[in-house]
Amino acid sequence: MKCQVCNQETLLPFRCPFCGGQFCSAHRLPENHACPRIDFARAQTQEQVITPQAYNSYQYSYAFGQQPKREGRISFSSKEIRNVTVAALLVIGIGFSIGLYGNYFGGFNFTWTWSLMAVFAFLMTASFLLHEFMHKVTAQRNGLWAEFRLTTWGVVLTFISIFLPFRIISPGAMMISGSPNSDEIVEISIAGPLTNLILAFVFLGLAFALYPSAWGLMLFFVAYINAWMAAFNLIPIGILDGAKVFAFNKKIWALVFIPSVILAVITFIYV
Repeated sequence: MKCQVCNQETLLPFRCPFCGGQFCSAHRLPENHACPRIDFARAQTQEQVITPQAYNSYQYSYAFGQQPKREGRISFSSKEIRNVTVAALLVIGIGFSIGLYGNYFGGFNFTWTWSLMAVFAFLMTASFLLHEFMHKVTAQRNGLWAEFRLTTWGVVLTFISIFLPFRIISPGAMMISGSPNSDEIVEISIAGPLTNLILAFVFLGLAFALYPSAWGLMLFFVAYINAWMAAFNLIPIGILDGAKVFAFNKKIWALVFIPSVILAVITFIYV
């Protein structure tokens, strides 16, 4: 989206709470974009325009800014459904490409059949979407606006990586707007990684049940992907989810991050 003042392309625009316009960081304040309600803004001395803090993880982005809270109900717009559909198709493509690459160049302890690739692509896509949707559900239950959106470079990189030996799964981001408190930020941020950690345990159990068949080995790989997603997103640096969780609640961060790392190592051995 472009800033309404300078037309600069802005991935996470700032929404003016007084006029409703979308602006870049340089023009976010009412006095910097000739806000038609500048007098009202100045009169509200007890209110403060909150500068959104943006961060994203492996696939997710958040924009916490000034916006009135809504009822805690879960909803999906038609635009969001279209964006999710495109993202899902891209991740499915990644899933099949991993199997094909494995058959041609090796790296796995089993041969990928078409049925294995189909199930793997479905499970990986489901893991990706569940991570995103848990961020969304948690945010909306706290009265915040939350919808998934594709990003141009994310779509391009994800599509290109279908044909490359390394994979980038970042077709879009969960956009969240509102003014959460610290507890809500932790709850929203931890929801995705925690979902992946739970899925990793579930797939690990199924893998052991089917081991040493090809299905069991494939499920070890799915468990590894979920454990890796959880661990990676919880690294407490920069724009990753872990930075927010670590800043506000180190105990919760450790309770999810440490098991994620351990599980990623265990599943990697079988992969």
